Amino acid sequence: MSDNFEGIVEELKVNYGKVNSYKDLLVWHRSMELVEQIYTATTNMPENEKFGLTNQVRRASGSVASNIAEGWGVAVTGNYIHHLKIAFGSLCEVETQLLLIEKLSFVSVDELSKPKNTLIETSKMLKSLIISLERNKKN
Repeated sequence: MSDNFEGIVEELKVNYGKVNSYKDLLVWHRSMELVEQIYTATTNMPENEKFGLTNQVRRASGSVASNIAEGWGVAVTGNYIHHLKIAFGSLCEVETQLLLIEKLSFVSVDELSKPKNTLIETSKMLKSLIISLERNKKN
């Protein structure tokens, strides 16, 4: 994933209206979709990976949505940004694990395409949210 996300802030700018909960955030919904897709894609992983890579990628994907929600719950902009950055780190972890799963041929490239695309979209949205909050915090 590239660190050059400055243009994405404008590209993804949408009027979401009032945000009353983390559940109102499109990035949270997208991260929840990612978890579902990861669980589906890893269903047929080798049995000996059940407590290894399968568990690891599932937990990391769940961590993304969880950190978005937890950050919202602390209700302090600086802490929220910190949790969003942790969520972004988890996305990088999931990306690495998906690449490993693909490299080891545990799951077909076709089965991984949907979660990989959702991961890319989620990372762009999350990075845009982080940049936006950091800009607003400075103002």
